[in-house]
Amino acid sequence: MKLTRAQYKEIAQFLAQVPPTRHSLRELKACFPSQSQSTLLSIFSQEYQKLIKRTHATPEATEAYYQRYLNGVIRNAASSVLLEMANEVDFAPSLMARIVLERFLQEQDGSAPTKTLINSMLWDPSQIPDGVLANQIYQCTVNDCCYGPLVDCIKHAIGHEHEVLLRNAFGEKHIFFS
Repeated sequence: MKLTRAQYKEIAQFLAQVPPTRHSLRELKACFPSQSQSTLLSIFSQEYQKLIKRTHATPEATEAYYQRYLNGVIRNAASSVLLEMANEVDFAPSLMARIVLERFLQEQDGSAPTKTLINSMLWDPSQIPDGVLANQIYQCTVNDCCYGPLVDCIKHAIGHEHEVLLRNAFGEKHIFFS
């Protein structure tokens, strides 16, 4: 089903009023049953990222999360400190992981890390020089339904599937494109 701009806005307005949880995704699907799960997940992810960047991406908040992570690890390095923090403040776990990882790398190198480096480490936490943080990052990425490497893989697979379907449909009608 084709998604109109008005429908997108309606979905976005709904999302602005619910917390970013798996339960909210179920509510979203119930309210918009004519839209595919992948479409709703994509919109959910986009709107959530916009919200977080507007409201929580301040240097003060980043520092507070990082200090809270360090204190939590000192108390119990085996606990899921980042995942628990993310759940407590209604953040996507991978986003909390990204914030703390970026701050950690900044402390290590004295300068802001590149987006490429951060993404690489989120995709493969074994590259992170601190084993405890690597484990914390891994826990966050595998427990995130809205954001992060696993969700990116799903979006990429869906996009590829749609390209194949379009290519096949055009081929059947003998319409060629490059």
